[in-house]
Amino acid sequence: MPVPAPTLAAPGESTTPVLAAATDVTKSFGRAKALNGLSLSINAGEAVGLLGPNGAGKSTLISLLCGLRRPDAGSVEMFGRNPLDPKSRLQLGITPQATSVPQTLKLRETVDFVAAHYPEPTPTAELLVRFGLADMADKQCGALSGGQQRRLLVALALVGRPRLVVLDEPTTGLDVDARETLWQQLRDYRSQGGTLLITSHYLEEIQALASRVVVVDRGTVIADGSVDDIRSHVAISKVTLEARCRRRPSTLGRTRSARPLRAPERPPWSPRTPTRRCAGWSATASNSAASKSTPPPSRKPSWHSPAIRKPPRP
Repeated sequence: MPVPAPTLAAPGESTTPVLAAATDVTKSFGRAKALNGLSLSINAGEAVGLLGPNGAGKSTLISLLCGLRRPDAGSVEMFGRNPLDPKSRLQLGITPQATSVPQTLKLRETVDFVAAHYPEPTPTAELLVRFGLADMADKQCGALSGGQQRRLLVALALVGRPRLVVLDEPTTGLDVDARETLWQQLRDYRSQGGTLLITSHYLEEIQALASRVVVVDRGTVIADGSVDDIRSHVAISKVTLEARCRRRPSTLGRTRSARPLRAPERPPWSPRTPTRRCAGWSATASNSAASKSTPPPSRKPSWHSPAIRKPPRP
């Protein structure tokens, strides 16, 4: 890829071309305002990391820069053109946060299909080796794991030798080895003069890949500087809260004594033993087989039995 010739600039102006820029951008979804007058510029050769909580506006900003959405107010440029123009996206590689791959196409066929859209793509075999996907080149994309699909999507973003690569949380669902492999490929891309814009929730990932950090919150840029500057700002702004339990003065120094546990006289699950009473005799029912098979002895009532009393004489 030919390197553009340097341009003359006035003193105090930067000679590095601006690849992407957003100026006073506002974007709303119903009553929710995702971006509120945000401004950001990305120069050639930079590695910019976007940090921010969920709902801060990072993905919305990327969708505007890549021409996937229109801003409500403000202006957006990509390589000096409107991002909605397809010609402005010929030198752009992107991996959105939520995307998918063709389930029935083989991995090699998917890379060939995307590479056909660029004039000088990276050879498919070389790209698969770099991302550790050569052993599964003939496997269908639907049979890949989540981490393998994520590696494939990042590889597709680099297949066209783009000048700017935009990655929205690229290491989601990757294990440690796959993440290190992806980081190394992005470092190699940067060493060849590429420009990188990456979003993440992890400062460790931004520190490993980016040289400039932009913190976005509630649709605006609240911090912009080097990794060391942002880390020092975060360290100073860290607040530690200590909660103490306050007790009444009457209960200070007094402890509650534990009551001894008493075994119940009878387990709550054992019913009372039923007792049969008949005239002249009493028997206790038993659950044994012998007592069930043997009926109680028959006995004629007697006048001397305590259960039956002799009627009084008239």
